[in-house]
Amino acid sequence: MPRRAGAAARPGAAVTAAALSLPLGGGRAAPPRPGPAAVASHRATHRPAARPAPSPPRPEPAAAGREAAMSLLSALVPLLRVYCIGLLVILHQLRRRLRPRSPPAPVFPTQNGKVAIVTGGAKGIGYQTVKHLARLGMHVIIAGNSESEGQAAVRKIQEETLTGKVEFLYCDLASMKSIRQFVQRFRAKSCPLHVLVNNAGVMLVPERKTEDGFEEHFGLNYLGHFLLTNLLLDTLKQSGTHSHNARIITVSSATHYVAKLHLSDLQSRCSYSPHGAYAQSKLALVLFTYQLQHLLTADGSHVTANVVDPGVVNTELYKHVFWVVKVVKWMTAWLFFKTPEEGASTTIYAAASPEMEGVGGCYLYNEERTKSADVAYDEELQRRLWTESCKMVGISDESSRIP
Repeated sequence: MPRRAGAAARPGAAVTAAALSLPLGGGRAAPPRPGPAAVASHRATHRPAARPAPSPPRPEPAAAGREAAMSLLSALVPLLRVYCIGLLVILHQLRRRLRPRSPPAPVFPTQNGKVAIVTGGAKGIGYQTVKHLARLGMHVIIAGNSESEGQAAVRKIQEETLTGKVEFLYCDLASMKSIRQFVQRFRAKSCPLHVLVNNAGVMLVPERKTEDGFEEHFGLNYLGHFLLTNLLLDTLKQSGTHSHNARIITVSSATHYVAKLHLSDLQSRCSYSPHGAYAQSKLALVLFTYQLQHLLTADGSHVTANVVDPGVVNTELYKHVFWVVKVVKWMTAWLFFKTPEEGASTTIYAAASPEMEGVGGCYLYNEERTKSADVAYDEELQRRLWTESCKMVGISDESSRIP
Protein backbone atom coordinates (compact mmCIF):
# COMPACT_ATOMS: atom_id res chain seq x y z
CA MET A 1 0.00 0.00 0.00
CA PRO A 2 1.45 3.40 -0.85
CA ARG A 3 2.48 5.47 2.15
CA ARG A 4 0.48 8.61 2.78
CA ALA A 5 2.41 11.74 1.98
CA GLY A 6 3.91 13.31 5.05
CA ALA A 7 3.53 10.15 7.18
CA ALA A 8 6.57 9.03 9.12
CA ALA A 9 8.04 5.62 8.40
CA ARG A 10 7.43 2.89 10.93
CA PRO A 11 10.33 2.41 13.31
CA GLY A 12 12.54 -0.42 12.12
CA ALA A 13 11.23 -0.39 8.49
CA ALA A 14 14.46 1.06 7.02
CA VAL A 15 16.59 -1.46 8.86
CA THR A 16 14.54 -4.35 7.50
CA ALA A 17 14.74 -3.14 3.88
CA ALA A 18 18.49 -2.64 4.08
CA ALA A 19 19.00 -6.07 5.51
CA LEU A 20 17.08 -7.71 2.67
CA SER A 21 18.59 -5.68 -0.27
CA LEU A 22 20.86 -7.40 -2.79
CA PRO A 23 23.99 -5.89 -4.50
CA LEU A 24 23.02 -4.04 -7.65
CA GLY A 25 25.25 -2.87 -10.46
CA GLY A 26 28.45 -4.11 -8.82
CA GLY A 27 27.91 -2.13 -5.56
CA ARG A 28 29.06 -3.41 -2.24
CA ALA A 29 26.89 -5.87 -0.51
CA ALA A 30 24.85 -4.60 2.47
CA PRO A 31 26.25 -5.43 5.89
CA PRO A 32 25.04 -8.71 7.35
CA ARG A 33 21.88 -8.65 9.46
CA PRO A 34 22.72 -8.71 13.17
CA GLY A 35 21.71 -11.82 15.07
CA PRO A 36 19.22 -11.95 17.93
CA ALA A 37 21.96 -11.84 20.57
CA ALA A 38 23.42 -8.68 19.09
CA VAL A 39 20.01 -6.99 18.96
CA ALA A 40 19.35 -7.87 22.59
CA SER A 41 22.77 -6.57 23.62
CA HIS A 42 22.15 -3.35 21.70
CA ARG A 43 18.79 -2.83 23.34
CA ALA A 44 20.21 -3.48 26.80
CA THR A 45 23.09 -1.07 26.23
CA HIS A 46 20.94 1.71 24.80
CA ARG A 47 17.87 1.27 27.04
CA PRO A 48 16.52 4.73 27.95
CA ALA A 49 17.06 5.79 31.57
CA ALA A 50 14.04 5.34 33.87
CA ARG A 51 12.29 8.52 34.89
CA PRO A 52 12.55 9.35 38.62
CA ALA A 53 9.34 8.90 40.67
CA PRO A 54 7.56 12.18 41.19
CA SER A 55 8.03 13.59 44.70
CA PRO A 56 4.91 14.24 46.78
CA PRO A 57 3.62 17.76 46.52
CA ARG A 58 4.94 20.02 49.23
CA PRO A 59 2.41 22.03 51.22
CA GLU A 60 2.17 25.64 50.35
CA PRO A 61 4.13 27.75 52.85
CA ALA A 62 1.08 29.94 53.37
CA ALA A 63 -1.16 26.92 54.11
CA ALA A 64 1.36 25.50 56.61
CA GLY A 65 1.56 28.86 58.30
CA ARG A 66 -2.20 29.14 58.57
CA GLU A 67 -2.41 25.64 60.06
CA ALA A 68 0.22 26.46 62.69
CA ALA A 69 -1.52 29.73 63.52
CA MET A 70 -4.89 28.00 63.94
CA SER A 71 -3.32 25.35 66.19
CA LEU A 72 -1.75 28.04 68.36
CA LEU A 73 -5.00 29.99 68.47
CA SER A 74 -7.06 26.95 69.48
CA ALA A 75 -4.80 26.51 72.53
CA LEU A 76 -4.40 30.20 73.35
CA VAL A 77 -8.06 31.26 73.31
CA PRO A 78 -9.26 28.81 76.02
CA LEU A 79 -6.22 29.69 78.14
CA LEU A 80 -7.00 33.41 78.01
CA ARG A 81 -10.68 32.82 78.72
CA VAL A 82 -9.96 30.66 81.77
CA TYR A 83 -7.46 33.10 83.25
CA CYS A 84 -9.75 36.07 82.59
CA ILE A 85 -12.71 34.49 84.39
CA GLY A 86 -10.36 33.43 87.20
CA LEU A 87 -9.17 37.02 87.59
CA LEU A 88 -12.75 38.31 87.74
CA VAL A 89 -13.61 35.79 90.46
CA ILE A 90 -10.49 36.74 92.45
CA LEU A 91 -11.43 40.43 92.31
CA HIS A 92 -14.95 39.62 93.48
CA GLN A 93 -13.54 37.58 96.36
CA LEU A 94 -11.22 40.43 97.32
CA ARG A 95 -14.07 42.96 97.44
CA ARG A 96 -16.07 40.54 99.57
CA ARG A 97 -13.14 40.01 101.92
CA LEU A 98 -12.55 43.75 102.35
CA ARG A 99 -16.12 44.46 103.40
CA PRO A 100 -16.29 46.20 106.78
CA ARG A 101 -18.63 43.57 108.19
CA SER A 102 -18.53 40.01 106.93
CA PRO A 103 -21.74 37.98 107.27
CA PRO A 104 -21.67 35.46 110.13
CA ALA A 105 -21.13 31.81 109.31
CA PRO A 106 -24.46 29.98 109.04
CA VAL A 107 -25.47 27.49 111.71
CA PHE A 108 -27.05 24.27 110.49
CA PRO A 109 -29.21 21.77 112.40
CA THR A 110 -27.75 18.44 113.40
CA GLN A 111 -27.86 15.67 110.81
CA ASN A 112 -27.86 12.62 113.07
CA GLY A 113 -28.77 9.39 111.31
CA LYS A 114 -27.95 10.67 107.82
CA VAL A 115 -25.35 9.10 105.53
CA ALA A 116 -23.21 11.01 103.01
CA ILE A 117 -20.67 10.11 100.34
CA VAL A 118 -18.04 12.70 99.38
CA THR A 119 -15.75 12.01 96.42
CA GLY A 120 -12.24 13.36 96.78
CA GLY A 121 -12.82 13.85 100.50
CA ALA A 122 -9.26 13.19 101.62
CA LYS A 123 -7.95 16.71 101.02
CA GLY A 124 -8.80 20.24 100.00
CA ILE A 125 -12.44 21.27 99.71
CA GLY A 126 -13.57 17.66 100.03
CA TYR A 127 -11.75 17.20 103.33
CA GLN A 128 -13.38 20.29 104.83
CA THR A 129 -16.77 19.13 103.56
CA VAL A 130 -16.37 15.72 105.22
CA LYS A 131 -15.20 17.28 108.49
CA HIS A 132 -18.14 19.69 108.75
CA LEU A 133 -20.76 17.10 107.79
CA ALA A 134 -19.30 14.72 110.38
CA ARG A 135 -19.49 17.46 113.02
CA LEU A 136 -23.19 17.81 112.21
CA GLY A 137 -23.66 14.14 113.02
CA MET A 138 -23.61 12.56 109.54
CA HIS A 139 -21.98 9.22 108.85
CA VAL A 140 -19.61 10.24 106.03
CA ILE A 141 -17.90 7.93 103.55
CA ILE A 142 -14.84 9.28 101.75
CA ALA A 143 -14.57 7.96 98.19
CA GLY A 144 -11.01 8.35 96.91
CA ASN A 145 -8.28 6.75 94.84
CA SER A 146 -5.55 6.72 97.51
CA GLU A 147 -5.94 4.30 100.40
CA SER A 148 -3.14 5.90 102.45
CA GLU A 149 -4.45 9.46 102.03
CA GLY A 150 -8.00 8.34 102.71
CA GLN A 151 -7.19 6.48 105.92
CA ALA A 152 -5.02 9.38 107.13
CA ALA A 153 -7.92 11.78 106.53
CA VAL A 154 -10.28 9.50 108.46
CA ARG A 155 -7.96 9.41 111.47
CA LYS A 156 -7.43 13.18 111.42
CA ILE A 157 -11.15 13.98 111.15
CA GLN A 158 -11.97 11.54 113.95
CA GLU A 159 -9.43 13.31 116.16
CA GLU A 160 -10.72 16.80 115.27
CA THR A 161 -14.44 16.04 115.52
CA LEU A 162 -14.35 13.35 118.22
CA THR A 163 -16.63 11.19 116.12
CA GLY A 164 -16.09 7.78 114.61
CA LYS A 165 -18.68 8.27 111.87
CA VAL A 166 -16.13 8.62 109.08
CA GLU A 167 -14.76 5.87 106.86
CA PHE A 168 -12.94 5.42 103.58
CA LEU A 169 -13.86 3.32 100.55
CA TYR A 170 -11.64 3.07 97.50
CA CYS A 171 -13.05 4.54 94.29
CA ASP A 172 -11.07 5.59 91.22
CA LEU A 173 -13.33 7.89 89.20
CA ALA A 174 -11.08 7.39 86.17
CA SER A 175 -12.18 3.74 86.02
CA MET A 176 -15.74 2.63 85.28
CA LYS A 177 -14.90 -0.77 86.77
CA SER A 178 -13.70 0.80 90.04
CA ILE A 179 -16.86 2.94 90.29
CA ARG A 180 -19.09 -0.12 89.90
CA GLN A 181 -17.07 -1.99 92.53
CA PHE A 182 -17.39 0.95 94.93
CA VAL A 183 -21.17 0.98 94.51
CA GLN A 184 -21.29 -2.78 95.17
CA ARG A 185 -19.28 -2.38 98.39
CA PHE A 186 -21.50 0.49 99.52
CA ARG A 187 -24.69 -1.45 98.83
CA ALA A 188 -23.30 -4.38 100.81
CA LYS A 189 -23.47 -2.15 103.90
CA SER A 190 -27.28 -2.00 103.49
CA CYS A 191 -27.36 1.60 104.68
CA PRO A 192 -29.32 4.57 103.27
CA LEU A 193 -27.81 7.49 101.37
CA HIS A 194 -29.06 10.99 102.04
CA VAL A 195 -26.29 13.16 100.58
CA LEU A 196 -23.99 12.59 97.60
CA VAL A 197 -21.27 15.20 97.03
CA ASN A 198 -19.58 14.95 93.62
CA ASN A 199 -16.45 16.88 94.55
CA ALA A 200 -13.36 15.14 93.14
CA GLY A 201 -11.60 16.40 90.04
CA VAL A 202 -8.41 17.15 88.14
CA MET A 203 -7.40 20.46 86.59
CA LEU A 204 -5.25 21.44 83.60
CA VAL A 205 -3.58 18.03 83.30
CA PRO A 206 -1.56 17.26 80.14
CA GLU A 207 -3.32 15.26 77.45
CA ARG A 208 -3.87 11.72 78.68
CA LYS A 209 -6.56 9.06 78.84
CA THR A 210 -8.44 7.29 81.60
CA GLU A 211 -8.47 3.51 81.94
CA ASP A 212 -11.49 3.41 79.62
CA GLY A 213 -9.93 5.65 76.96
CA PHE A 214 -11.68 8.93 77.83
CA GLU A 215 -9.91 12.28 77.92
CA GLU A 216 -9.06 12.67 81.61
CA HIS A 217 -10.90 15.92 82.42
CA PHE A 218 -14.08 14.71 80.75
CA GLY A 219 -13.71 11.12 81.91
CA LEU A 220 -12.91 11.75 85.59
CA ASN A 221 -14.52 15.11 86.37
CA TYR A 222 -17.74 14.44 84.48
CA LEU A 223 -18.31 10.85 83.29
CA GLY A 224 -17.07 9.33 86.54
CA HIS A 225 -19.58 11.35 88.57
CA PHE A 226 -22.29 10.79 85.96
CA LEU A 227 -21.98 7.01 86.33
CA LEU A 228 -21.58 7.11 90.12
CA THR A 229 -24.71 9.25 90.54
CA ASN A 230 -26.81 7.06 88.28
CA LEU A 231 -25.72 3.86 90.03
CA LEU A 232 -26.58 5.35 93.44
CA LEU A 233 -29.84 6.93 92.32
CA ASP A 234 -32.10 4.09 93.48
CA THR A 235 -30.60 4.22 96.98
CA LEU A 236 -31.01 8.00 97.10
CA LYS A 237 -34.65 7.72 96.01
CA GLN A 238 -35.35 5.12 98.70
CA SER A 239 -33.69 7.30 101.36
CA GLY A 240 -35.42 10.59 100.58
CA THR A 241 -38.77 11.49 102.12
CA HIS A 242 -41.33 14.23 101.50
CA SER A 243 -40.06 16.28 104.44
CA HIS A 244 -36.38 15.37 104.09
CA ASN A 245 -35.26 15.02 100.48
CA ALA A 246 -32.04 13.26 99.62
CA ARG A 247 -29.56 15.70 98.09
CA ILE A 248 -27.04 15.51 95.23
CA ILE A 249 -24.45 18.30 95.21
CA THR A 250 -22.04 18.60 92.30
CA VAL A 251 -19.01 20.89 92.41
CA SER A 252 -18.45 22.86 89.20
CA SER A 253 -16.46 26.03 88.55
CA ALA A 254 -16.75 29.56 87.18
CA THR A 255 -14.76 28.34 84.19
CA HIS A 256 -18.00 26.87 82.85
CA TYR A 257 -18.99 30.45 81.91
CA VAL A 258 -16.29 30.52 79.21
CA ALA A 259 -16.54 26.86 78.17
CA LYS A 260 -17.70 25.38 74.89
CA LEU A 261 -19.23 21.92 74.73
CA HIS A 262 -18.29 20.07 71.54
CA LEU A 263 -20.74 17.18 71.28
CA SER A 264 -18.96 15.96 68.16
CA ASP A 265 -15.58 15.99 69.95
CA LEU A 266 -16.16 15.50 73.68
CA GLN A 267 -12.75 13.83 73.99
CA SER A 268 -10.90 16.88 72.56
CA ARG A 269 -9.24 14.75 69.88
CA CYS A 270 -9.24 17.41 67.17
CA SER A 271 -7.40 20.05 69.17
CA TYR A 272 -6.42 19.52 72.81
CA SER A 273 -6.22 22.40 75.24
CA PRO A 274 -6.01 21.60 78.98
CA HIS A 275 -7.84 24.83 79.77
CA GLY A 276 -10.57 24.14 77.21
CA ALA A 277 -10.95 20.51 78.33
CA TYR A 278 -11.19 21.49 82.01
CA ALA A 279 -13.78 24.19 81.33
CA GLN A 280 -15.80 21.82 79.13
CA SER A 281 -15.95 19.21 81.92
CA LYS A 282 -17.27 21.84 84.34
CA LEU A 283 -19.95 22.97 81.89
CA ALA A 284 -20.94 19.34 81.39
CA LEU A 285 -21.48 19.02 85.16
CA VAL A 286 -23.88 21.99 85.15
CA LEU A 287 -25.83 20.61 82.18
CA PHE A 288 -25.94 17.20 83.87
CA THR A 289 -27.30 18.65 87.12
CA TYR A 290 -30.12 20.53 85.39
CA GLN A 291 -31.15 17.50 83.33
CA LEU A 292 -30.94 15.27 86.41
CA GLN A 293 -33.26 17.58 88.33
CA HIS A 294 -35.70 17.56 85.42
CA LEU A 295 -35.78 13.75 85.47
CA LEU A 296 -36.14 13.60 89.26
CA THR A 297 -39.04 16.05 89.20
CA ALA A 298 -40.79 14.18 86.38
CA ASP A 299 -40.34 10.95 88.33
CA GLY A 300 -41.81 12.43 91.53
CA SER A 301 -38.67 11.48 93.47
CA HIS A 302 -37.80 13.00 96.84
CA VAL A 303 -34.29 13.83 95.64
CA THR A 304 -32.85 17.21 94.66
CA ALA A 305 -29.80 18.03 92.54
CA ASN A 306 -27.86 21.28 92.74
CA VAL A 307 -24.51 22.50 91.46
CA VAL A 308 -22.09 24.68 93.45
CA ASP A 309 -19.24 27.02 92.56
CA PRO A 310 -16.56 27.12 95.32
CA GLY A 311 -14.69 30.10 93.84
CA VAL A 312 -10.92 30.30 93.45
CA VAL A 313 -9.56 28.21 96.31
CA ASN A 314 -6.03 27.57 97.52
CA THR A 315 -5.73 23.81 96.95
CA GLU A 316 -3.32 21.36 95.32
CA LEU A 317 -5.20 21.49 92.00
CA TYR A 318 -2.82 24.15 90.68
CA LYS A 319 0.19 21.86 90.29
CA HIS A 320 -0.18 21.80 86.49
CA VAL A 321 -0.36 25.57 85.92
CA PHE A 322 2.55 27.60 84.49
CA TRP A 323 5.42 28.19 86.90
CA VAL A 324 4.78 31.94 86.78
CA VAL A 325 1.23 31.35 88.02
CA LYS A 326 2.56 29.10 90.76
CA VAL A 327 4.89 31.85 91.97
CA VAL A 328 2.13 34.47 91.92
CA LYS A 329 -0.22 32.10 93.74
CA TRP A 330 2.41 31.36 96.38
CA MET A 331 2.91 35.08 97.00
CA THR A 332 -0.72 36.25 96.94
CA ALA A 333 -2.98 33.31 97.81
CA TRP A 334 -3.31 34.46 101.42
CA LEU A 335 -5.10 37.59 100.18
CA PHE A 336 -6.83 36.66 96.92
CA PHE A 337 -7.69 32.96 97.25
CA LYS A 338 -10.26 31.32 99.48
CA THR A 339 -9.11 28.80 102.04
CA PRO A 340 -10.34 25.21 101.54
CA GLU A 341 -12.76 25.75 104.45
CA GLU A 342 -14.19 28.87 102.77
CA GLY A 343 -14.38 26.99 99.48
CA ALA A 344 -16.39 24.19 101.10
CA SER A 345 -18.97 26.53 102.68
CA THR A 346 -21.37 26.51 99.70
CA THR A 347 -21.21 22.71 99.41
CA ILE A 348 -22.03 22.35 103.11
CA TYR A 349 -24.85 24.88 102.73
CA ALA A 350 -26.34 22.86 99.86
CA ALA A 351 -26.02 19.62 101.84
CA ALA A 352 -27.38 20.73 105.22
CA SER A 353 -29.24 24.04 105.04
CA PRO A 354 -33.00 23.96 105.75
CA GLU A 355 -33.33 26.70 103.11
CA MET A 356 -32.41 24.13 100.46
CA GLU A 357 -34.98 21.57 101.54
CA GLY A 358 -36.88 20.43 98.45
CA VAL A 359 -35.04 22.93 96.24
CA GLY A 360 -33.23 21.64 93.15
CA GLY A 361 -31.85 22.72 89.80
CA CYS A 362 -29.92 25.68 91.27
CA TYR A 363 -26.44 27.09 90.66
CA LEU A 364 -25.07 28.21 94.05
CA TYR A 365 -22.19 30.60 94.74
CA ASN A 366 -21.32 32.00 98.17
CA GLU A 367 -24.37 30.26 99.65
CA GLU A 368 -26.67 32.10 97.24
CA ARG A 369 -28.55 31.11 94.12
CA THR A 370 -27.11 32.73 91.04
CA LYS A 371 -27.34 32.47 87.27
CA SER A 372 -25.14 30.03 85.39
CA ALA A 373 -24.00 30.41 81.78
CA ASP A 374 -26.82 30.87 79.27
CA VAL A 375 -25.82 27.73 77.34
CA ALA A 376 -26.36 25.65 80.48
CA TYR A 377 -30.13 26.27 80.24
CA ASP A 378 -30.31 24.80 76.73
CA GLU A 379 -32.67 21.86 77.35
CA GLU A 380 -31.91 20.23 74.01
CA LEU A 381 -28.18 20.30 74.79
CA GLN A 382 -28.88 18.87 78.24
CA ARG A 383 -30.80 15.94 76.72
CA ARG A 384 -28.23 15.27 74.01
CA LEU A 385 -25.34 15.27 76.47
CA TRP A 386 -27.24 12.95 78.81
CA THR A 387 -28.01 10.50 76.00
CA GLU A 388 -24.43 10.52 74.77
CA SER A 389 -23.12 10.06 78.32
CA CYS A 390 -25.35 7.01 78.85
CA LYS A 391 -23.85 5.43 75.73
CA MET A 392 -20.31 6.17 76.90
CA VAL A 393 -20.69 4.60 80.34
CA GLY A 394 -22.98 1.77 79.23
CA ILE A 395 -26.23 2.44 81.09
CA SER A 396 -29.82 2.74 79.88
CA ASP A 397 -31.12 6.19 79.00
CA GLU A 398 -34.06 6.82 81.31
CA SER A 399 -34.55 10.32 79.88
CA SER A 400 -35.95 8.82 76.66
CA ARG A 401 -39.04 7.70 78.58
CA ILE A 402 -39.81 11.15 79.96
CA PRO A 403 -41.21 13.96 77.77
